[in-house]
Amino acid sequence: MNTAQSSNGAGAAGTAPATATRPVLEVVGLRKRFGDHTALDGIDLTVNEGEVVAVLGPSGSGKSTLVRCLDQLETIDGGAMYLDGELLGFEQGKVLRPLTDAGVRAQRRRMSMVFQQFNLFPHWTVLRNVTEAPIAVHGIAPAKAKAQALDLLEKVGLSDKATAYPRQLSGGQQQRVAIARAVAVEPRVLLFDEPTSALDPELIDEVLQTMKSLAASGRTMVVVTHEMEFAREVADRCVFMADGRVIEDRPAEAFFRNPQTDRLRSFLARSMRRNDEQQ
Repeated sequence: MNTAQSSNGAGAAGTAPATATRPVLEVVGLRKRFGDHTALDGIDLTVNEGEVVAVLGPSGSGKSTLVRCLDQLETIDGGAMYLDGELLGFEQGKVLRPLTDAGVRAQRRRMSMVFQQFNLFPHWTVLRNVTEAPIAVHGIAPAKAKAQALDLLEKVGLSDKATAYPRQLSGGQQQRVAIARAVAVEPRVLLFDEPTSALDPELIDEVLQTMKSLAASGRTMVVVTHEMEFAREVADRCVFMADGRVIEDRPAEAFFRNPQTDRLRSFLARSMRRNDEQQ
């Protein structure tokens, strides 16, 4: 495989590896360090069109760092990421050069992230939170953006909250607005970083139902989550990470029914015990 190497100049960048069916998203040998800590240690991952990939693992395994790197919120230290065959974060050529800020922004428009903490603008209405990026960043006409936003709010069950402000909403409602905002820009890939972790238990299901609807509509999604039942029911594939590495990457049913490593078996057993204790 022809891969990009580290951003400190230790190699050359070409195009994405040639495959019969090119993935929407491809990660090759991804590395990320924070000081002396290696957060990602040679991650390989592919995500195909319309596929839902759940990323699972213990705290500190590198899951959130992975999706933050995919969205170019973190600068990688090695490896390469491709979106529709285009190298992310760097100019393609014999010598790696980081993209300009404008180039990074242009690439980021093709992916959307849903964060743990909603990140809505508190002084804007729900409607403006959803329409701002389509209008200001993607150049969509205001009337069209408004119509699309209202349609999305109806789909996430919040058509009556368009004129409300975030402070007037529950946590679950705020996260559903954040999901509508992410979908409004029609991204190639939707990234989710533990979207239910900041919610009270009774509010989690409404967010998961919204995500299930997105998955059923054919959206390409990478979901970092600790919701085991959601992953088993909705994901096409599940990826188990530990110590900054991918330990297992398998179809969801086989992942849960027949784990191949002791690390995954132990993780699933602990997760099931926690679920039983919470019920």
